[in-house]
Amino acid sequence: MQFSKTFYVIVSTILVTVFMLIIYVLPSYNINDREFGSPVKIYFADNISPAHQKVIDLFNKKYKGQIQVIPLDLPFSKFSTNDRKELLARYFRSKSDRIDVFSVDQIWVPRFAKWSIPIQDYFTESEKNKILSYALKTCFFNDTLVAIPIYIDIALMYYRKDLIDKLPDAKSIEEKLNKSITWQEMISLKDKFKNNPLFVFQADDYEGLICIYNEILANMNGSLMNKDSLLLKTPQAEKALQFLDDLVNKYKISPRDVLRFKEDDSYNYFLKQNAVFLRGWTGLFENNLVGNKYLNLKNDIKEVPTPHLEGSKPVSVFGGWDLMVSRFSTKVPEAIQFIKFVMSEEAQKILFENGGYIPINNNIYNDSLYIKQHPKLNLYLRFLKNGIYRPFSEQYTSVSDILSYYINLSVKGELSPHDALSKAYDKLNSKSILLK
Repeated sequence: MQFSKTFYVIVSTILVTVFMLIIYVLPSYNINDREFGSPVKIYFADNISPAHQKVIDLFNKKYKGQIQVIPLDLPFSKFSTNDRKELLARYFRSKSDRIDVFSVDQIWVPRFAKWSIPIQDYFTESEKNKILSYALKTCFFNDTLVAIPIYIDIALMYYRKDLIDKLPDAKSIEEKLNKSITWQEMISLKDKFKNNPLFVFQADDYEGLICIYNEILANMNGSLMNKDSLLLKTPQAEKALQFLDDLVNKYKISPRDVLRFKEDDSYNYFLKQNAVFLRGWTGLFENNLVGNKYLNLKNDIKEVPTPHLEGSKPVSVFGGWDLMVSRFSTKVPEAIQFIKFVMSEEAQKILFENGGYIPINNNIYNDSLYIKQHPKLNLYLRFLKNGIYRPFSEQYTSVSDILSYYINLSVKGELSPHDALSKAYDKLNSKSILLK
């Protein structure tokens, strides 16, 4: 335990140091740049995928001589969502004006609101009405608009159609999958795939584990929080964790390897080991470096809703990232101009066509010709209708950090579900900090 704590601190320190070095070797902005005809430079921190870069390049071309966006890349291949959260939080505590626009996981908005500016007055009602309602809902804090979505995401399940097709009842199974198969039906498939891992998900100690726990909990009519009150000592909370444990330890439809998997680890395992099912996010082959290595399997892998418990409705956790403007930025008008461009049809189509990112501009969904050319958008809209939000609370990121640690221990078999949730509850109520 002590070794893991020390290792975590060392890695976190290295990541923060590298990030700070990147930031502080950048040239600082001079307010007199405009007088000499230089463009105003705004710095944008995000996972800069090739699709993001195309949007940035197009913006820089359109605003040549006026505004230039400088990307600060925080790739998912090097920084987990938890890493990025801590990097940005530590950075903004320094009150530096080096970052102007930054991207946050939608559930971070309440936490980062104190380091961003309210942007309500910069956007008309018409502009806000163009944003997909599922995505816009994540952008408010205390009823004030503080963010704009860059894209929305939704949890889903991938399956190997070529493997399912070998079964005599393949058609019946696929019909169930397309509607959302029940967990009980999935568990019954285990004996039909003795040589293939059946179900792969992310169970490492991080936010991804909380996502699937939220889905199972919602299937049991439970939730993690009510406003800022914890609901970890409910029968539903314990039953949901017990079921998650059972996927690995009782039913054994998931290999124990999942206990160390974040997204990329799980994607690689699913593709390399010829697993049958994978819980993940959209864009496996469009915006993920792992998927790009297995393009030969692309036509064999299909997207369907996540499983649900019998007697409940299918649910999937919403994902996605929002853009915020730093309260320390000295270039707010230019930052807003860039955000408005990112939410335009033109930019959103680039992000979708080149990166698989689900658009947030309603006009795209109202374009029947475009939808006909890209039928996957209709599929995603269907998934979004079953979406559930994680708790919107300033305390949620702390809850997630601590709860994921104890849930991971429970699935490992080191704590019972009851003890894991009790310890998490006590740790959170004591307001102490858990060093992982």
